[in-house]
Amino acid sequence: MTMIRLCICSLIFSVCGQVLADQPEKQVVDMIAYGDYVLTMQQDNQIISDGAVAVSNGVIVGVGTAADIDNRYTSEKKLSGKNKVLMPGLVNGHTHAAMVLFRGMADDLPLMTWLQDYIFPMEGQYVDEALVDAGTRLACWEMIRGGITSFVDMYFYPDVIAGAVADCGLRAVVAAPMIDFPSPGFEGWDDSFKAGVEFAERWKGRHPRITPALAPHAPYTVSKVHLGAAFKAARELGIPVSIHVAEDRAEVDVITEKYGKSSVELLAGLGMLEQRTIAAHVVWPTDADIAALAGSKTGAVHNPTSNLKTGAGIAPVPKMLAAGVNVGLGTDGAASNNDLDLWQEMRLAALLHKGVSKDPTLVSAIEALDMATRMGARAVGLGDKVGVLEAGLRADMIQVSLASPRFDPLYNVVSHLVYVAKSGDVVTSVVDGHVLMENGKVETVDINAVRVDTREISSKIKADLENR
Repeated sequence: MTMIRLCICSLIFSVCGQVLADQPEKQVVDMIAYGDYVLTMQQDNQIISDGAVAVSNGVIVGVGTAADIDNRYTSEKKLSGKNKVLMPGLVNGHTHAAMVLFRGMADDLPLMTWLQDYIFPMEGQYVDEALVDAGTRLACWEMIRGGITSFVDMYFYPDVIAGAVADCGLRAVVAAPMIDFPSPGFEGWDDSFKAGVEFAERWKGRHPRITPALAPHAPYTVSKVHLGAAFKAARELGIPVSIHVAEDRAEVDVITEKYGKSSVELLAGLGMLEQRTIAAHVVWPTDADIAALAGSKTGAVHNPTSNLKTGAGIAPVPKMLAAGVNVGLGTDGAASNNDLDLWQEMRLAALLHKGVSKDPTLVSAIEALDMATRMGARAVGLGDKVGVLEAGLRADMIQVSLASPRFDPLYNVVSHLVYVAKSGDVVTSVVDGHVLMENGKVETVDINAVRVDTREISSKIKADLENR
């Protein structure tokens, strides 16, 4: 009997050993992030229940059910997905990050009055490297806290901005400003253009998360000759252009009177459509403009809150989407918004066009979410890197908590993300495989130190405003 038992045990051990030997060895990865729901934003808008994403060296290597990922990969770093949606990080297609320090400074004014009587003079007086550094870091904290993982910035002292972004861990297109009249650090076009090109040359290929760009301000602040020079320089450098386009009716009237064509037509003649251009606002395009933008290398960035607040108008987003224009979402600067909350922009984009057109089918929840992720990334030239949870792309992703009773009941995840979720529901932020925020705590910005700096700067601005 003892011999029989020994034979049986030996057989069991042999079979178990063979089974273990036949199992493929799990790949060790840097991180596995989970979600009760994983929203991939791939072409079929796939939602994986009880899903996970495996990350190695900043790249997504596996997307699937939690069981599948756990069978194939192992990691010491795991982000729990209980009561969470795991999804791509949001892309803020247009902002002026450091302008958080002008938040609430001048409200309820027409765009041109706001710019010429308040913003431009205050920038000339107060914008320096210290303000830009402190303001950018404060803005980075706010964007990380709200689930933005990539943004397009256009502001003075771009080297300072790029340095702050590198420290904070976000991904950014940092565009060097160029303008025809005196601005912080510059006497006019010649020195701002030269400095912008030199910035781009310094930063091209220098940092994996930072893409340099040139930013001729707008068709009404930069001459046609200078606009052409900026597009030519960007083309030769192989970098994007970021520019305000057809933002306000006054701009359209000025350009039409001066050149006999629309802003889009003017810029198209200078090469805008054939190279990567990030066109901010695009509130007043003609039907011909929209047709020209469709299928081009230019992406349009919709900034609903800023455009409403300045009375600039409402961009024809449904027409642009129907035509095939890549449309992203942006907050603009906090001086005209007054925050950097892309969830608010998503919800407003989905609701605004329904109300204006009296058609509830326009700009659906998934289209609004697409503009903030996959399509938004394409619009700003980052579609080959981010915007989708897919093997081979960079690991830029967030977790949104569903723990609040506000999410009960849950019939449709996409609906809740657009019509229910708020920036405070974001609890985790990952960029390039690095955790920037976990359990709602931003790890990469010393916000207390930043607030000391920003309060010192803003106290001087406040005193000046009170004495105006």
